[in-house]
Amino acid sequence: MFADALAGLEGSALATALRGSTWVYPLVNAGHIAGISLLFGAIASFDLRLMGGWRLVLLDGLSRVLVPLAATGLAIAAVAGSLLFITKAREYAASPLFQAKMLMLSAGVLNALAYHALSRRWRSREPGRGPPPVPLQRLHGAVSFTVWLTVIVLGRLVGYF
Repeated sequence: MFADALAGLEGSALATALRGSTWVYPLVNAGHIAGISLLFGAIASFDLRLMGGWRLVLLDGLSRVLVPLAATGLAIAAVAGSLLFITKAREYAASPLFQAKMLMLSAGVLNALAYHALSRRWRSREPGRGPPPVPLQRLHGAVSFTVWLTVIVLGRLVGYF
């Protein structure tokens, strides 16, 4: 049943049009890369702060700027990535690299949700300079940075193997 659904995606008019287009597929691929760039650029900056960098920048202010940017990047990457996926749905779904990418992507989202659920108790009221990150914040930052970088590497490997 799952294989039939994947075959249906591959056979859809949209997937056929994407595969047959000289310009649309590369533009969708570029959109995927742009989304990843927004996502990882925002996440990497925030994670480096969590791990102890840029202590002059308060986490709350940084979060207000970077979290929406990361969410926008994730949305763009997910939409474009879904369009890329349907062009070879059965092949990608069977790929251990793609499966690992999706698992790591899920771990990254869950880590971010867990961080933001816990972040209320860590908020600083100290003006001008943030307190040093607590060990759990550092761990969230390190896990997040590692997970999202792994998602990117696995995504690139999917195209080559």
